[in-house]
Amino acid sequence: MPSSIIDSDYFKDMFGTSEMRSIFSDNRRLEAWLEAEVALAKAQEKVGVIPKGVAKKIEKASSLSNLDFAAMKAEFDRVGFPILPFVHQLTKACDHETAKWVHYGATTQDILDTGLALQIKEGLKLIEKGVDDIINALAELSKKYRDTVMPGRTFQQMASPITFGYKTAIWLDEMLRHKARLEAAKPRVLVGQCSGAVGTFATMDDKGLAVQEIMMRELDLEMPDISWHTARDSWAELISILAMICATLGKIATEIAILMRSEIGEVSEPFQKGRGASTTLPQKRNPISCQPIIAIAHRMREYVGSQLMVMIQEHERSVGQMHLEWMIIPEAFVNASGALFHASYILENLVVDKGRMRKNLDIGGGLLMSEAVMMGLAPKIGKEKSHDLVYGAAGRATDNDITLREALMQDSMIMGHLSEQEIDRLLDPSNYTGSAGMMVDAVLKKLAS
Repeated sequence: MPSSIIDSDYFKDMFGTSEMRSIFSDNRRLEAWLEAEVALAKAQEKVGVIPKGVAKKIEKASSLSNLDFAAMKAEFDRVGFPILPFVHQLTKACDHETAKWVHYGATTQDILDTGLALQIKEGLKLIEKGVDDIINALAELSKKYRDTVMPGRTFQQMASPITFGYKTAIWLDEMLRHKARLEAAKPRVLVGQCSGAVGTFATMDDKGLAVQEIMMRELDLEMPDISWHTARDSWAELISILAMICATLGKIATEIAILMRSEIGEVSEPFQKGRGASTTLPQKRNPISCQPIIAIAHRMREYVGSQLMVMIQEHERSVGQMHLEWMIIPEAFVNASGALFHASYILENLVVDKGRMRKNLDIGGGLLMSEAVMMGLAPKIGKEKSHDLVYGAAGRATDNDITLREALMQDSMIMGHLSEQEIDRLLDPSNYTGSAGMMVDAVLKKLAS
């Protein structure tokens, strides 16, 4: 019975996708090990390390159906190394002569690392697709709501107007950087190795580098310049990027959840009957899809810390760090897939209430436009004096429960420099979004380049 939340039959689809779980399943892990062993044999045969015709026989034997998983698991429990029982199963599937050349000159970590690199390569395709889906959804929102005015907020208080497209374009720009990070990291991350016990290729004499080069070409992985058994910085970079992606998604989910609050109501998750319902409060539509995204973002931070610990290794093979990595990487990929899935669903179907955004701009009787009035008055009397006058008018509006417009109109000093029409223009939020639209356009232009 599954005990992990990401494998739980009940919870698993909240924290990951079936496609990503399949990539990091036992079956796919074993298939990746088999692919690594076959590629090794083919490379060794090409350079004359093993006899002709052996690689084809090893390839024919390399089927999951030839592996007795129960026997393999029992041996693993006894010996404590995962590859030895696997190799024993593979050799049993070969004839006596062929079996002598299975896993020839390799070490456990060679197959583990190369196999995991193959899984990571597949996992990254799903991650990249998820990132692209988020980017496309955010691009559509940024175009559609480029000029939709809403309150900007700082320190959770209303500040000055922005547009909703400006907000989503900031998210979009961040996701575009994550996409670039993933692409740039792939040559460092998608690297295999097969260099023997201490990484010197001693078992293959002077043919080791040639074997590795052919093997990596067969697997479509990068060739390392030097063995990396204890150099885990590239995979630490990978986990950091995944965590950064999830942190951005967590930020977006937090923002949407806050904007869904009853007293704000400017956006909301897509509604399905019964989704987000409370067990006690029948009127509620809770931000149900935002919650796992936020939880995953926090969890991913812990994976980064653990993966950084993996970098600290002793000698040419460390005690325990390899095992830590076995836990981190599959879980990080599964969790990241879950965050991307939920975020795509929300952003592709986000409900945006333009009317509520406009209505909220008037909360506080227009006080949100104080800065606009101050800056409209400043060229006439100077910034400092303008600030003092508008500050006083804002205070009177708050104290007397009147609108900012009414307070401004009552001030003879202000009215001596601004007409009623000028005040109305300055109080219109749509006139005070600065270069928001042009910045949205600049971000969207990146998608076309």
